[in-house]
Amino acid sequence: MKSLTCPLCGKNAQDKYRPFCSSRCANLDLGNWLNEDYRVSVIEDDDLDDIEDV
Repeated sequence: MKSLTCPLCGKNAQDKYRPFCSSRCANLDLGNWLNEDYRVSVIEDDDLDDIEDV
């Protein structure tokens, strides 16, 4: 079985905090979500009209 690494610090993940290595990394990730640091870029509908005209 392949060992997972923590997505934040790269250490080996612990089963208790999976996929993280510790509660610290898990809490840091949660904080990033709550602060909206993780974003997915989207194309607004107005921008789609410009693309279709080309």
